[in-house]
This record gives sequence, structure tokens and C-alpha cells, in this order.
Amino acid sequence: MLALLAGMLLLPALPAFAQSETTKKIGIIGAGNIGGTLGRLWIKAGYEVFFASRHPEELKPLVEELGPKARAGTPAEAMAFGNAVLIAVPYKAYPELGRENAAALKNKVVIDAGNAVKARDGAVADEVERDGIGAVSAKYLAGAHVVRAFNAANYKIFQKNAGRPEPRMAVPIAGNDPKALETARTLVSDAGFDPVVVGELKAADTFAMGSPGFGHDLSAPELKQKLGVKP
Repeated sequence: MLALLAGMLLLPALPAFAQSETTKKIGIIGAGNIGGTLGRLWIKAGYEVFFASRHPEELKPLVEELGPKARAGTPAEAMAFGNAVLIAVPYKAYPELGRENAAALKNKVVIDAGNAVKARDGAVADEVERDGIGAVSAKYLAGAHVVRAFNAANYKIFQKNAGRPEPRMAVPIAGNDPKALETARTLVSDAGFDPVVVGELKAADTFAMGSPGFGHDLSAPELKQKLGVKP
């Protein structure tokens, strides 16, 4: 017994995991209108936010403006940093982004805010029109737990309505993984909105750009009625 106790005293101290597991950390790939808007909202809610682009030096003014909870670097660094990652880049970048970060994306919760625009995104937009944006995002972000969110309205609508008095603006979300959906629900709520789970990833087509479910500033009950989601 004494030998056992002595051996235990010689063991290195176990790391304190509780703090790291509960820390609010998110990586944002693409610090433009939507990425910058949501990053500001999450920092206000107490998150640490890692903004990323191919030219992270260009994000220095944003990071300085937002203070110590903001930092900047590469997409790979943002994926490693965040408990979840928001992708808010032009949709034509998805194939390359997925290829370059295949290992980092595996089992990562990815909040997919991108929209496919024919004039900008070309052949990838044609693919979305044919197969649906949920399926195409899952294809190019293979291995990740993708949740479509924050894509159903212009960033100015999010800026205007974040944290407004009840009823809060509703944000539709769709995904296949229950735990990823719960993470997305928390992120939507912490940003100042009411999350509405529409269904699995294929249901994201009902609120994609160009669909009848796109571009609305509605409460949760109103959005559910609009999208045919059961109360």
C-alpha cells in the first residue's frame, strides 16, 4: 500500500481539462462582411475568435479594433484553434479549402454560411443548382460535421437585428449530426438570435439563396410556418 502511494506521488499532475473544454473558442475563415459581423457578436458574447484568411496580415486592423479576444492567422490555425469553425468565403473557394485542410476538417463542427452565386462561383454554382447546397458543402468539406447557418440573410440584417428585444430574429439551421446541431444552436443564440432547426443537411435547400425561404426577418414561429417546420 505504501509503495502504491509512493508511486502515485511520483506521477505527473494531470492537466486541468475543464477550463479548455468550456472555453468559448471559434475560428472564422473569411473575415469579410458576414465573418466580421458574427465575429464581433461572438466576442461581445465572451468568445475568443480566431479570424483567418490567406493574407492574415491584412486582418491586423480588425484584430486591433476588437481587442484581446481576437487574433488572426491562417485557415489551418483557425481550424486548430476553434471548438467550431465558421466558413464565410466565396463558394468557389470550397473545393480548394477542403483539399488543403482535409485532415483538420475531420470531425470538426463547421458552420457553413456560404452561398453559391453563378456570376462569381461558376461551375461550383452549377453543381449547387443541380445537387443542392447541403450536398455540395458536405462533398467539399468531407469529414466535417457541417451545419448550414447564417446564410439565409444579408449581413446587414444580422447587424440590425442581433440581440433585439423579443421576439428575436430567427436563424434557420440544418445538419445531419445532432451534436453539431446543438453547437450551432448555441452559437446562433449567443450571437443574439433564435435558432430554428429545419432538418437534415438536405433541408438547407429550403433557405438557400434564391429559395422562398431566403432573406426573411422573422420570429421563430413565423419562420417555422414559412419553412413548414412543425412547432
